[in-house]
Amino acid sequence: MKIKFLGTGTSTGVPEIGCKCEVCTSNNIKDRRLRASVLLNIGDKRILIDCGPDFREQIIHEEFSHIHGVLLTHEHYDHVGGLDDLRPFCRFDDVDIYSNTITLDALKRRIPYSFREHRYPGVPTFRLHEVSHEGPFCIGDIDIQPINIMHHMLPILGYRINNFAYLTDVKHIGEEEYYKLKNLDTLVISSLRIDKHISHLNLIEALEEIKKISPKKAYLTHMSHQMGLHDKVQAILPPNVYLSYDGLEINI
Repeated sequence: MKIKFLGTGTSTGVPEIGCKCEVCTSNNIKDRRLRASVLLNIGDKRILIDCGPDFREQIIHEEFSHIHGVLLTHEHYDHVGGLDDLRPFCRFDDVDIYSNTITLDALKRRIPYSFREHRYPGVPTFRLHEVSHEGPFCIGDIDIQPINIMHHMLPILGYRINNFAYLTDVKHIGEEEYYKLKNLDTLVISSLRIDKHISHLNLIEALEEIKKISPKKAYLTHMSHQMGLHDKVQAILPPNVYLSYDGLEINI
């Protein structure tokens, strides 16, 4: 499995519009973050997790080939705002989208032109698949285990594939879900900033979750400019914890 971080930023991206802080004005490319998404290459399959408003910019230099499934964590715009840009991939086939009922219902309201009986030529066409944290599902021969997590009051999904798990926009993980996260090689988990937040883990809370889950390696994502400079934060992290950055590729 090869994982490429297409984006590692929060909903406003980094730099944030109008901000002149040291992070937003940094010349370090690792301090520039598009909205959070990852592209997985597993054997001959490509799977996208989340498709935010920066998707066109993120994917345009990648190989143009079939995307076999899009896993959506939740309905917020920074995670679904790029779905219309999947229309070139519909040349291969309708794009399969997997998520919970809340998210799929929201998509039908937001991009209704893709779900009408008589669609305008050229609109993206999707097959929607409702999935639940209560059981796994498959894309081809790839087993995927959804994980129920809370984004403040909104139930959303994380995903485990083999010994890799992706959990973004986390605020709380129910005790009954931790068994799904045992024996991970790699965990990606969100960490918004240093200070506490109502709907996201901050850095200390994310490190506590990593310690509890105990993966071999962990990568932080969905970071705002309030996390601080990449190099300074990386220097204080435990040896097996890393700040992700846009364009980072890891192999498992």
